[in-house]
Amino acid sequence: GLVKTAEDFGTQGELPSHPDLLDWLAVEFRESGWDVKSLVRKILLSSTYRQGSEMTPELIELDPRNRLLARSTRRRLPAEMVRDNALAIAGLLDRDRQVGGPSVRPYQPVGLWKEKAIFGGGGSIYTPESGKNLYRRGLYTFWKRSVPYPSFVVFDAPTREVCTAQREVTNTPLQAFVTLNEKTYIEAARNFAQRILLNGGESESSRLDFAYRVALSRTPSDEEKNILTGVYRKAFDAYRDDKESATKLISIGESSRDKSLEPSEFAAWTAVANVILNLDETITKE
Repeated sequence: GLVKTAEDFGTQGELPSHPDLLDWLAVEFRESGWDVKSLVRKILLSSTYRQGSEMTPELIELDPRNRLLARSTRRRLPAEMVRDNALAIAGLLDRDRQVGGPSVRPYQPVGLWKEKAIFGGGGSIYTPESGKNLYRRGLYTFWKRSVPYPSFVVFDAPTREVCTAQREVTNTPLQAFVTLNEKTYIEAARNFAQRILLNGGESESSRLDFAYRVALSRTPSDEEKNILTGVYRKAFDAYRDDKESATKLISIGESSRDKSLEPSEFAAWTAVANVILNLDETITKE
């Protein structure tokens, strides 16, 4: 931001890096009739905001903290968007409903509310919903302040007990544990795998090209293809010898699966899809 300490505009806060620009934006905001959408659109479409995050030795020496805004800043997606992004790549995200509506209850660990409940009764029972409610944007996830939605907390979502102007951003092994194992992400991976098999062509190379275009908006390098081809073949060999485990994996979650797809191949591509969904590049704004 133009003011680094967005949570503190008092005497202890940092001065704006570009005061003239801040004044100009303030005047534009006022003269637009206090049109928030217009202001946000103006910022998002600016060449400064749309820069890449590539760094050069010269920039690191001149402006290590990027206060001159010569580049973008790499930043992991917020907790809700990490989940939304996985669901969107998988083709599961509910895009039909308009903004607004009641909260929804997606999957979460069984018995968590009961374990944390101070009192018994209905307040200690969490029942996941079904259908499209499982795939609404994270913004609509039901929030119990004494037991926040666990995967969001792992990705630094605030507890909402107090106002938070600026979220902390951490990187911990627990985050990878969530995106590699939590039910929502496994279901997203197997639906992404289904998209790859149905729309990515017949060869391993064309399928990887398709997967990267969907998830990362680019094609994979030869090295990336070699690594993921190895992941696929190793997983396929394992699931070919254990059809029960393959079927169990591709049945996780409520969404339906295409039963015409061979289970071992489907499960192997689910493993590949899971790797792609867990790439740093997938969950990081660059």
